Amino acid sequence: MATLKKIGRLDKPDNYGSAKMFDNPILERFSRTHIMVPITMFFTISSVSLFYGVTTTEIKFATGLLVLFIGIISFTFVEYMMHKYFFHMERDTPTKDKLQYSVHGVHHDYPKDKDRLAMPPFVSAFYSLVFYLVFKLIMGAYVLYFLPGFLIGYSAYLGVHYIVHAYQPPKNFLKVLWVNHAIHHYKNPDVAFGVSSPLWDYILGTMPKNEK
Repeated sequence: MATLKKIGRLDKPDNYGSAKMFDNPILERFSRTHIMVPITMFFTISSVSLFYGVTTTEIKFATGLLVLFIGIISFTFVEYMMHKYFFHMERDTPTKDKLQYSVHGVHHDYPKDKDRLAMPPFVSAFYSLVFYLVFKLIMGAYVLYFLPGFLIGYSAYLGVHYIVHAYQPPKNFLKVLWVNHAIHHYKNPDVAFGVSSPLWDYILGTMPKNEK
């Protein structure tokens, strides 16, 4: 891995730049991806999984929809815990410091780098396979409904994360997602770990405090 270097326009603030993470140009290229690549992949996998859930199991559709909804909520919890305890792990050793910066710290340094707001496609595909195998082991045929919910939650996270970095906040109830993530990036990285939903920040006490 290369020493991380800023690339981009010199007249822009640091958070508008990018980082060169690999000396190898092929690895560097594969470290970047358009946001619609994993989202399209997850929705395709979800559609296939739902098709098999409906056509090959005896699970009632209403029950399947409930399991799908549970999958979405489950993802929001995993998102929160991963963000708080893995992406923001204590950097108390050189190895952990390098790992944390590579997987998330670089995003805090260059939050406007749109090509690094999602994992590369081969990593996303690997995650999907692991999720499927683990969920199938735990819940059997219900995985065909749970996995789509989980991946829909993942897609929502990716979409929201991209939009809050690429666009101005809307003038509606969704503005809280923009505001919370801006606070997390630019004011206090120890709050607002939920990107797609503030649910677990409310429950676990990490919502940004209103300052008067």
